[in-house]
Amino acid sequence: MDLSTRQLRAFVVLAEELHFTRAAARLFVAQQALSRQIRDLETRLDAKLLDRTTRRVTLTPAGAAFLESARHALSVLDAGVDRAGRLSRGEAGVLRIGFQPGAALELTGPLLDAIRERHPDVAVELREFGFDEPSAGLVSGWADVALTRPPFSGDGLELEAVLSEPLLVAVRTGHPLTSRARVRVEDVLDEPIVVGRSPDRRWQAHWTLEALRGGRPAPISMRTSSHTEEIDVVAAGVGIMVTPAASARFTPHPGVSYLSVEGLPRSVLAAGWRVGEDGPLVRSVLELLRETKARHPELVAVIEGRDVPAPRDPARA
Repeated sequence: MDLSTRQLRAFVVLAEELHFTRAAARLFVAQQALSRQIRDLETRLDAKLLDRTTRRVTLTPAGAAFLESARHALSVLDAGVDRAGRLSRGEAGVLRIGFQPGAALELTGPLLDAIRERHPDVAVELREFGFDEPSAGLVSGWADVALTRPPFSGDGLELEAVLSEPLLVAVRTGHPLTSRARVRVEDVLDEPIVVGRSPDRRWQAHWTLEALRGGRPAPISMRTSSHTEEIDVVAAGVGIMVTPAASARFTPHPGVSYLSVEGLPRSVLAAGWRVGEDGPLVRSVLELLRETKARHPELVAVIEGRDVPAPRDPARA
């Protein structure tokens, strides 16, 4: 049976008013048009819904029963229309954020607070990815948006640089390099190096300083599965490690010293998404990330290294 929502709404309003003139005014239609809609509805239902006299309008038993169903149908339809609109505008749904360890560093908390405030009806799912997926869920398709550190391999991805911070070299406490007032990149290239275990050749090359080695292979001493494992093996003297400056703040270790090294590139923290999949919700997250950065210049200063302390050896502290 083909019933229009216009007929259903007309009937519900008339059932509430029980007066054709008032109902027509609420519906912004002529009284004659309202009468015609109700007659057409009764014809389609093959049921009399209203008793009409010159003095009053009342619902028939069939009309009372149909009113309940009509209200329910309109409620479900309106809810569906509202949800579809909210989803298309990024006001509802699920947002999946992938991230590498540390995420947006000191901006992580303010960013998540901003997302929850602007999108209270969006369910945010967070997942940390290890060295085996440096795109933080973009390549696998899990993440809608990712907070990660390029470079890494992957087709069909868009990246927006958010911040950059110095790279440091982590060495075992008491390592000879900790006694130097000045450490240059040439001083660390012959040191055994620890790197994350990853199938991504481009990512691995970055963290072993391949571009600075003049074609010589990196003396990799061990491949690790997590950042905490890296810290432990560096503390054990297995090798040195190239790491973002944030490691000195987030993962201090009594057996590890973090050294500033002249000639190292900076590490870029970027937001990423898949090409063609930057819907309203993804665009909103990117906007909130920019706004959060602008609102917290003091945190940006810390992340970008303007407040990074001088190199130190914990054994001498």
